[in-house]
Amino acid sequence: MDYQKIIDRYYAAGSPLRHIYMTHCRAVADEALAIAHRLGLPIPDQRIEAAAMLHDIGICETHAPSIECRGAQPYIAHGLIGREMLLKEGVDPEIADVAALHTGSGLTAREIADQKLPLPAIDLCPVTLLQKLICYADKFYSKSGSMQRKSIEKVRAQMAAFGPASLARFEALHSLFSPA
Repeated sequence: MDYQKIIDRYYAAGSPLRHIYMTHCRAVADEALAIAHRLGLPIPDQRIEAAAMLHDIGICETHAPSIECRGAQPYIAHGLIGREMLLKEGVDPEIADVAALHTGSGLTAREIADQKLPLPAIDLCPVTLLQKLICYADKFYSKSGSMQRKSIEKVRAQMAAFGPASLARFEALHSLFSPA
């Protein structure tokens, strides 16, 4: 799969949004590949790279002016939007699901309903090793500010701000992927 052709269709060359998108996704891909290599994960590099480079494809349809997104949809919906975009592009469903399941440390149907999020009340938590890997690596890189790697303490604080269940899911991912 040529993930770059898909990115090129949605993110104009030379645009500020493309720069943000590519910088963020490349950092996530590099982080995920480093983790996979260190732990000897049984996922081909090309699948990791494609999933990481496409996980945020849906942000172009959302409204988040601080990161140059000028669409009409709420930012929290970018994962599900991205999944639909990727499926229309013929991308492997597991990779398309990475887009849908990477928000926060995942979202449960109950959290979506309780918080009245503009999403269907379904579980949106990563299941496969690839989905968990990209979800985890993504937490260390923002699409705003310096875009430098965040410390584990900062990531934990951000996850805790969404509640103990969010932090617990992140800690499970950290246990799976952190160095011993």
